[in-house]
Amino acid sequence: MQITANLVKELRDKTGAGMMDCKKALQECDGDVSKAVDWLREKGIAKAAKKAGRIAAEGLTRVLVEGNKAALVEINSETDFVAKNEAFIKLLDDTTKVILDKEPKDIAEAESLMINGVTVSEAIVSAVATIGEKITLRRFVVVNKDEADCFGSYMHMGGKISAVAVIKDSKNNEVAKDMAMQVASMSPQFISQAHMDAEFIEHEKSIQMEIIKNDESLADKPEKVIEGIVRGRLSKSLQDISLIDQVYFKDQDKKVAQFLKENNTEVVTFVRYAVGEGLEKREDNFAEEVLNTSF
Repeated sequence: MQITANLVKELRDKTGAGMMDCKKALQECDGDVSKAVDWLREKGIAKAAKKAGRIAAEGLTRVLVEGNKAALVEINSETDFVAKNEAFIKLLDDTTKVILDKEPKDIAEAESLMINGVTVSEAIVSAVATIGEKITLRRFVVVNKDEADCFGSYMHMGGKISAVAVIKDSKNNEVAKDMAMQVASMSPQFISQAHMDAEFIEHEKSIQMEIIKNDESLADKPEKVIEGIVRGRLSKSLQDISLIDQVYFKDQDKKVAQFLKENNTEVVTFVRYAVGEGLEKREDNFAEEVLNTSF
């Protein structure tokens, strides 16, 4: 039987399950929507769909390096407890490995990759059904380097923050790792101010201008003084997010630029993932939860 878009939509509306899951269910049940609903429930997919509205902003990140490739992956859960679950950690490790191997172009393609005989999407649904929380593959990136370059990687607190850096020196593993640790701890956004486009700098300048406008203590200052304050604050703001302008985390008396020069290298690129950054985190009131629980 041909599975039409209307049938898929009908099943999706009934269950809240994903489009591909609905299509597969209909194929398995010869287009019978009622049977497809049961099929999804039996697979734990409908149960997982009911959790779709919850906030998943906890979880873990992972970084894996093999040869000239590195993968960073973030999988989210609703609570920090789940991130310590062995099944969750295995799901993250297996997903990171297959993403590194296959280099999918987006989340949809990544979710269709096979791990342990099932797709990543199916493995996530199974984990949701077993663990009882919303779990999502949030993001990933695969970084490729030249043979002459070197990877450095670092995971903080078991994967709450992961970072990878590439430097121009195939044998200087220690410096590469230090750069990954610098990225993880100091959260730069750019390698240097030269990597910032004019639009970004202008935006940062406008923010500093607004801050000064709202500072009553500067209201009577001459225009030239205000311009000087803006330049100073803008310079400090840009240095804070520029890797080479940051203070080197192992030596507070030198900048990263000096450290790199001493080691005859430079940073080619870097990536940093922190769990849940940019996501709204739910606020739990444990005492209230206990009071509202029937035993």
